[in-house]
Amino acid sequence: MKRILSLSGILIFLAGTIMPAVSQAQTTDKNATAVKKLELNVETAKEKVAKNEKTMAVSDSLIQKGNEMVAESKVEMKALAADRKKLDKEYATNRKVLEKLSVSKDKASATKAKADLKALDAKYKTDSKELENKLKLADKNSVTGASNISKGKTNQKAAQDGLKTARESLEAAEIKLNNATNPPEEGGNEKKKKK
Repeated sequence: MKRILSLSGILIFLAGTIMPAVSQAQTTDKNATAVKKLELNVETAKEKVAKNEKTMAVSDSLIQKGNEMVAESKVEMKALAADRKKLDKEYATNRKVLEKLSVSKDKASATKAKADLKALDAKYKTDSKELENKLKLADKNSVTGASNISKGKTNQKAAQDGLKTARESLEAAEIKLNNATNPPEEGGNEKKKKK
């Protein structure tokens, strides 16, 4: 009987010393799991910040490219307007001369002037059509540039909002991780609260 009591005493003693060690190991595992989860949250928040920063960079370049396209098309449109004015002036001058010659009493020069007038009209039409096509292309580039600017500003606004949120999430996640890995001392917190 004494032997059973001494064995039971030893078992109780061993249980009393082993159980806290097992309980402490479980707590350590839970803390390690919590820290891993917090580290994962920090990494996810960093990825979101990087993604939004990349979107901001793309938006900025889209706006810049759009501004360049609009500026180039304005310059090109001015040059085309000047070319058109010059073409119209030359056409009017040459046509006036050829019309005078076409009503001449000399039949040979009148016939030649009429043929030259037809050739002048045909050349004017082709040159005019070419200028119109260039003007349409410049206008298309202007519209595309304005569209790029608009799209860039919209994306930039969304990225700014997302970046602000992502940075706040990152900061909160880093604070939680720091608190989990380096728990603040209770005495230190009380001193801070009293001040």
